[in-house]
Amino acid sequence: MFKYYRKIRERIKDYVYDPSINIKDRSFVIFSIAALAALFGGICGGIIMHEPLFSSLATVAGTVFFAGFVWFSVHFKCVSKAKIVLSVILVLVFLPAMFFTNGGVEGGTPVWLILGAIYIALILEGRTKYLMIVLNILITAVFFQVGYKYPDTVTAFTREGNFFDTYSGLLIVGAVIYAIFSYQNNLFLKEEEYRNLHRLFDQTATALVNAIDAKDRYTHGHSARVAEYSRKLAEMGGMSRSECENVYYAALLHDVGKIGISESIITKDGKLTSEEYATIKSHPVIGSQILDSISEYPFLSIGAKYHHERYDGKGYPDGLKGEEIPEIARIIAAADTYDAMTSRRSYRDPIPQQKVREEFIKCSGTQFDPKYAKIMLHLIDLDTSYDMKEKAESSELSVKNSIVCKKYRGTFSEGILLTPQSVKIRMKVHPEDKNSGPAVVLFDSLDERVHTNEKEMRDLNYFEYAEIRFDGRSVLTGARKMQNEKTEDGHGIIPEEKGAEVSSISAVRFRDHVRIDITDSDSTDRWIIALPDSSRYAYLVLTGENCRITDIVTERSDDEIGDDFIPRIADEISYIDGPEGDIPSVQIDGYRMSATEGIYLNEGVTEITFHTKSLPTARLIWHCPFMVLYYSSDGSVFGHDYREYALVRFDGEEAEVYELADNCTDAEKKDAFENWDSWIKQNREGYDCVLKITREGSRITAETENNGVWIRNVTEVKDGSDVIYAALTGDQCVFTNIRITMNQLSFKKYAL
Repeated sequence: MFKYYRKIRERIKDYVYDPSINIKDRSFVIFSIAALAALFGGICGGIIMHEPLFSSLATVAGTVFFAGFVWFSVHFKCVSKAKIVLSVILVLVFLPAMFFTNGGVEGGTPVWLILGAIYIALILEGRTKYLMIVLNILITAVFFQVGYKYPDTVTAFTREGNFFDTYSGLLIVGAVIYAIFSYQNNLFLKEEEYRNLHRLFDQTATALVNAIDAKDRYTHGHSARVAEYSRKLAEMGGMSRSECENVYYAALLHDVGKIGISESIITKDGKLTSEEYATIKSHPVIGSQILDSISEYPFLSIGAKYHHERYDGKGYPDGLKGEEIPEIARIIAAADTYDAMTSRRSYRDPIPQQKVREEFIKCSGTQFDPKYAKIMLHLIDLDTSYDMKEKAESSELSVKNSIVCKKYRGTFSEGILLTPQSVKIRMKVHPEDKNSGPAVVLFDSLDERVHTNEKEMRDLNYFEYAEIRFDGRSVLTGARKMQNEKTEDGHGIIPEEKGAEVSSISAVRFRDHVRIDITDSDSTDRWIIALPDSSRYAYLVLTGENCRITDIVTERSDDEIGDDFIPRIADEISYIDGPEGDIPSVQIDGYRMSATEGIYLNEGVTEITFHTKSLPTARLIWHCPFMVLYYSSDGSVFGHDYREYALVRFDGEEAEVYELADNCTDAEKKDAFENWDSWIKQNREGYDCVLKITREGSRITAETENNGVWIRNVTEVKDGSDVIYAALTGDQCVFTNIRITMNQLSFKKYAL
């Protein structure tokens, strides 16, 4: 019995002094233990005073409930919610019950009411604290009014109070207050001591990491970024605060073994020899040996040793496979690879985020744990401005408001995406001679930059449409057609300083046409360019020859242009060449830019067969068909009162998270699946597909297989909707010959 009591005491002590737990949560446990001790004292006092059975039983019931509630909240890690619930119960239920069953104002209850205020002050935070204090004051005032004016109401439930009640109440509550504040003071002292030690450890670890990163100018800051990415993965993976902290420091020190690798090998620009590569591969073991001596934190050594293991067992140093690899190392492996791809190296710039995302799809289940590959994909999708990458310290491209051009097309500004929202660029041009001047280049690239190197052009899907010089010269490269119209209206733009000319560019895109207006003090050149298709992006950069372009200011309109703003100079390209089916064929030029008609889902099985192929511009895995489940009052995707329940990508990515539905996606690569490159090729060639959708009330199961990828998605609709539609959409693909078969042998068509 004594051993069991000592074990419980040690567990409570460990919890209370665990610095990774919120101090308010730990204070909650301290108060709860002290309050329980006081309640037991109150029970004993009631027995001594021969209180009525009802009063004693009420106190016992409250004590048992309180103890069970505290245990439950700590055990199931819901202390934050429990604090609020308990404060409401304490103020509105428990203290009133104590008042009416323990003598009212004549007994010890008024002293007991102090505990409510102490609890609120120590445990709660923010607006909740002040709200509950006000409520506690109001409730206490009401109690006293009732107790003084209607004493019979109190004695109806219990005996009248006496001085023993008051003295015992003062003694018990005083002891509780002393215990709470003494323990609380000790807790704050330990908290300060922990913060100092933590600060020292953090500074020491950071200094060591900086010494390692300094060996290679191309990996500076790598460890700190990997630590931050790892912590994000751990948080989204459901780890506790203390576990996330462990992941962070293990990731921060994961490359500590490189301190034992020759600097000549680490900084070598060319390809490593087999001997040099073997030396590099030894750094996880060296790191583990260095960190083994920190016995208090064994996770540091684990992270260093196993962060190069692969989920398929082809990693090093031990060739561990799957969940044999410690979870902390699986997290670091994903974060480490992500940062390696998004950081600059001696032989390349950071890889575009779309390519990085594709690698995580390809390597999920092989190089990476599927769980953390999925979370990394989610982090990438949230990072719409591509902030999760190495920050460039300085470069010509980082100077946003000016560029200096010597050789023609030797320097470029940052790329500006053209959309149906017009963008206006104002600038000052400082030419060196009459034959010099600025120009613009219109292009598409994964990294939004102009490239001339063949390998970079191929890897980054670089495609140039045209270049236009401000003097009227132009070069048509990949665009289908270009048309120019010159006017003598300069819109009042005049030179603002000697030797400088003020110019402006207005550029906008609608589907496969771009309009660029170049205006100076004398005239406006209007260029209409017909792009090869509507699928590629279009970026514009400034460049030039023997000139400076300064004071560059970019403004984008909030309004989108209409379809008649740019006169069409070439027919729109269509890849719909197959037969019509039960509903019209559709071409999806970009991510969910259009969709098929909605298909109403009856109870039972709905089978949709169709032919699909990716557009010639499709280059990434998710440039493929999707299925969407939704409701709208007119049956169309994004129609009136639109509510979406599921989006299933045919590459097998899991369904997105929705508030109105629960989704579970299973994907499996069958024998027909060769690799992702082959899968993309088969999508471009086109194939016939069958999508089987089974509805059973609010439960909808969709199943399909395409080019060896089998997908099954189960959606549980939670908003009670009886009307649910399915539609085909996607990214850079075409649907033709769409046929719909239902178990009722007929189907109802809902037009857009």
